[in-house]
Amino acid sequence: MPVSSQRIDASDAQPVQESLARRAWTSRWRLFAATLALLAPLLPRAADGLGITESLLAQVREAYGRRSESILRDWQELVADNRGKSDDDKLSAVNRFFNRNIRFVDDDRHWRTTDYWATPLETMVTRGGDCEDFVIAKYFTLRELGVPDERMRLTYVRARRPNQAHMVLSYYPRPGAEPLVLDNLTGRILPASRRDDLTPVYSFNGSSLWMAKERGGGRLAGSADNVNKWRMVRERMSRGGLP
Repeated sequence: MPVSSQRIDASDAQPVQESLARRAWTSRWRLFAATLALLAPLLPRAADGLGITESLLAQVREAYGRRSESILRDWQELVADNRGKSDDDKLSAVNRFFNRNIRFVDDDRHWRTTDYWATPLETMVTRGGDCEDFVIAKYFTLRELGVPDERMRLTYVRARRPNQAHMVLSYYPRPGAEPLVLDNLTGRILPASRRDDLTPVYSFNGSSLWMAKERGGGRLAGSADNVNKWRMVRERMSRGGLP
């Protein structure tokens, strides 16, 4: 039968289309992974700790475009402009920067996998991420700005509106104080007592893990290395030279 007269049923064509889509995405993913591997040697620790070199920016511009290059330059400027400021000013600047420049994209769409925790570099060059990615990027940026690790916790919560798992960054101005909450869902940084839409489950930082007992508190439960995805993020960052 001539090709022109063949009848192709839609149900037959769909698997072919899905296969082509998977191949195209796999090709893009391999390019992304290969580019990150090339970028890693270009990330020596610079004087500002970020390791943003002109070589890195050129690689990012070529692989991901000028918008991705621009966000790294803006990130570098953000850190340089806020080093000597108060913690409150640092929190506001960092929260505003990521909430404005990164679009929310769930892991299934963005990474084609479930529950992937991205490094700040991965989040910024792709200009997207979910709640964990926002929190991780904010946490490491504030650490680079000199905010002590013991004042911050990455806090896993249950959000009521909508009813789903969520993550926020908690900042404790002093031990035992009520934390302030940085959230990609809102530009307002509010005390935990004013976030009655969030129920804390557990929290962690660079060293420790806490199980939540009440707002602003928790029971020390061990090392942060017990959070596997958090350990994996830090391992990838150490290989890539990020702060």
